[in-house]
Amino acid sequence: MTTESSARPSQARPEDENLGVGANVAYGFQHVLTMYGGIIAVPLIVGQAAGLGSAEIGMLIAASLFIGGIATLLQTMGLPFFGCQLPLVQGVSFASVATIVAIVTSGGGLPSVFGAVIAASVIGFLITPIFSKIIKFFPPLVTGAVITTIGLTLMPVAARWAMGGNSRAEDFGSMTNIGLAALTLAMVLVLSKLGNAAISRLSILLAMVFGTLGAWAMGLVDFSRVLEGPVFAFPTPFHFGAPVFEVAAIISMLIVVLVILVETSADILAVGDIIDTKVDSRRLGDGLRADMISSAVAPLFGSFTQSAFAQNVGLVAVTGVKSRYVVAFAGLILMTLGLMPIMGRVIATVPTAVLGGAGIVLFGTVAASGIRTLAKVSYHNNMNLIIVATSIGFGMLPIAAPSFYHDFPDWFATIFHSGISSTAIMAILLNLLFNHVKAGNSDKQSVFSAGTERTIRQEDIACLSEGDYFTDGKLFDAEGNEVTIENCKKARPAARAVGNKPITGH
Repeated sequence: MTTESSARPSQARPEDENLGVGANVAYGFQHVLTMYGGIIAVPLIVGQAAGLGSAEIGMLIAASLFIGGIATLLQTMGLPFFGCQLPLVQGVSFASVATIVAIVTSGGGLPSVFGAVIAASVIGFLITPIFSKIIKFFPPLVTGAVITTIGLTLMPVAARWAMGGNSRAEDFGSMTNIGLAALTLAMVLVLSKLGNAAISRLSILLAMVFGTLGAWAMGLVDFSRVLEGPVFAFPTPFHFGAPVFEVAAIISMLIVVLVILVETSADILAVGDIIDTKVDSRRLGDGLRADMISSAVAPLFGSFTQSAFAQNVGLVAVTGVKSRYVVAFAGLILMTLGLMPIMGRVIATVPTAVLGGAGIVLFGTVAASGIRTLAKVSYHNNMNLIIVATSIGFGMLPIAAPSFYHDFPDWFATIFHSGISSTAIMAILLNLLFNHVKAGNSDKQSVFSAGTERTIRQEDIACLSEGDYFTDGKLFDAEGNEVTIENCKKARPAARAVGNKPITGH
C-alpha cells in the first residue's frame, strides 16, 4: 500500500517546485510587468536612432518580446547542453544599446547591427567553456559583491522610473509622478504586511494594478489607444534586411558580448545563491550557451543580444517564489505579447512611475541579498574587507559619474561603463591576487580588517570569578546570583563563560 507521502514526488531542487497553472500565470505575469519597461526600452531607443516610424518600431518591440519569451523558455526549461534551469527571465540586453546606436548612426544601419550581433554571439558561444570553468573563482566574497552592486546599479533606474521615465517630459520629476511611485511602494508594503502568503507573494503585481488604477482615476492613463493597430502579428524574418557582416562592427559587438557573459554569469550565480541551489560549472556553461544561441538567433527576427534581467532576480528574492516554472510561464506570456501587439499595448499603459515605486523594493532587495551573502565571508586576518570595498567602490564609479570613462578608449569604456562588469572583474582579480596567489601575503592581521572582530580587554576578564556566566545581558555567579556590573579595580582569577557554561581561565 502506497502512503500519501511516498506517492508525492520529491523536490530535489527548490527551483523544480511546480505551483500549478493559476499560480504560475499570476507570478509569471508579475515577472513580465517587472521587466516590461526594460525589454521595450532597447528597441524604442534603437528604432528612434535608426529613424524608423512608429509601426516599424512596434515590429522591433514585438520581435524583442517574442525572442525574449523563447530565450526564457530555453533558459528555464532547458535542453541538453542549453539552459541553466533556473528562474531567470531573458530579454534584450541594455548593455548593447550604446554600441548598436553607434553602428546605426555611423551609416551601417540595422543590417550591420544584426550581422555584428550574430557573429559576436557565435564567437561568444564558442568561448563559453572558458567562462563555465571560472566558477571556482566566484566564492561568496565575489558573488556577494556582485549581487550588491547589481542592486545598487539598478537604483538609478528605479529613481528615473519614479520621476516619470522620460527626462525630456514636462512632468519629469513632478510630485504627481513621485506621489504615484510612493503610492505603489506603500501598497507593496501594506500587502506584504497582511499576513496572507498568496497576497504577500503577489504584492508587486497587485501594487502595480492599484497604482495603475490610481493613475487612471487621476486622468494619467489613456486606454483609448489599446485598440489601435493589429491584434495578431508574427515577427517577420529579415523584415529590416539581410544581415551585413562588417569587421569593425563585429569587434565592437564582441566586447559587448564579453560584458554580457560576465553579467549573465553573475546573474546565474546570484539567483542560485538566492534560492539556495547548487550551480556548478556545467550548469553555468549551459546557461551561457542558452544566452549566446538566443542572441545569435534573435537578429533573424529583428531583435538583439539577449541576457538575464537583474530586476527579475530581485523579484525572486523579494517574493521567495523559486520555481522555474513560474518564469517559464513568464516566457510564454512574453511570446504571446510578441504575437499579440494588443496585449503589449495594454501592459504599456502601466505608468512608468508605478514601475518606479515597485522597483525601489525590487532593486533594494537585490542589494540586501548581496549584503546577506557578504555576511558569510570571513574577514579575520585577511584582505577580504578591502577586496569587497574596492570592488563595490569601483563598480559605483560609472553610476556616480556616468561620464567617468568618457576619455578612455571605446573598448575599455564599453566594458567598465557597466557597474556590474566592473565589480565582477575587480572582485575576481583581487580575489586571485590576495587569496590564490599567496606570494607576498603577510601572516599578520591586515590593517583593513582591524575592528571587524569583537575584542575584550584582559582587565575585564580579570574581574570575573570562577564559575561566573553571562546570559540575557546579565552576569551571574556560580550559584546563580546576579552580579552587579560596575567598574572593577580588583583583579581576581580570570574566568569567562560562553552561554550558560562557564569556562575556567588558567
